[in-house]
Amino acid sequence: MKALHYPDWQTLEIAYLPTPFPRSNELLIRVAACGICGSELESFRNQSVRRKPPLIMGHEFCGEVVGTGDQVSGEWLGQRIIAHSVIHCGNCIACWRGDTHLCSARELFGMHRPGAFAEFVCVPQHVAIPWPEGLTAVHASFAEPLANGINAMRQGTSNRRGRVAVIGAGPIGLMCALAAMRIFGSEVLIADLIPERLEAAKKLGIAHTVHSAQTDLVTEISSLWLEKAEHVIDAVGSSRTKKLSLEMAEPGGTVVWLGLHENAVPVESYAITLQQLTVSGSYAGTLGDLRAGVDLLAETPTDLSWAKTYSLDRGETAFREMVEANGNNIKGILQISEAS
Repeated sequence: MKALHYPDWQTLEIAYLPTPFPRSNELLIRVAACGICGSELESFRNQSVRRKPPLIMGHEFCGEVVGTGDQVSGEWLGQRIIAHSVIHCGNCIACWRGDTHLCSARELFGMHRPGAFAEFVCVPQHVAIPWPEGLTAVHASFAEPLANGINAMRQGTSNRRGRVAVIGAGPIGLMCALAAMRIFGSEVLIADLIPERLEAAKKLGIAHTVHSAQTDLVTEISSLWLEKAEHVIDAVGSSRTKKLSLEMAEPGGTVVWLGLHENAVPVESYAITLQQLTVSGSYAGTLGDLRAGVDLLAETPTDLSWAKTYSLDRGETAFREMVEANGNNIKGILQISEAS
């Protein structure tokens, strides 16, 4: 099969590799489309040990079942599926309480096992859900990042999510804003340094977009709502944005740190203690979040025209353009087969 291979640090190439053979509980998927995630771009740019070459990356994907393992019903053949990015065991405490994305034995496509930047990939049947008719491959590949956004919106102990501020209008920030607006009924403000990303937010229906280099966000929020935000999501993850997220939240509010731009950062703990803020991490999403994301995309028109599509052969170009992140280089999708 043809694949976008990551053979060594900062190297990508089109390679012909053996087509995988499904294990007893697996489905063999002909990949239709696979999104390029920001975490993969970070790994590629920073030579992260979280994704060590040689490897096939890719975990935001959909496709058609063309083969099955010997313990899988033949009814799966020909089915169109969307895969959860996280493979959970189903037997640990996290799985029992429904946090399948936090499974103690979890595996991620394109990290612990081959991913979907390829013509074929094997998927355990318990992490495959139906890909609805009428949903394009590009839209279906957004289900996994949207599940991230839904999970970020669920964090914290407060039910106050009427005023939501999102820092960063990259793909995950945009999906957080979409989840806040469409699922939680929130009024949303989103901020970024790149005008084209703010235009993408407007296409999604986000009314309040702010160029964060030109506007003080705390002042802007207070002006808009006469109060601070109830729920703040930092989808960037730099020292500056983490500090800013604490300043943007109302007393008793929730701050969610989702972005992975920097790891070790200084924290002004008084801002948390004296304002009684809840600060939460957010990682991926549950299988239930993925189902909710698919339902939203299937039921409500969503303008994703700002995403750029590439053939598998142009995968390296797609990666390098998304790493540069200039202008309209917001989200790259590899369209791998003709399924739609």
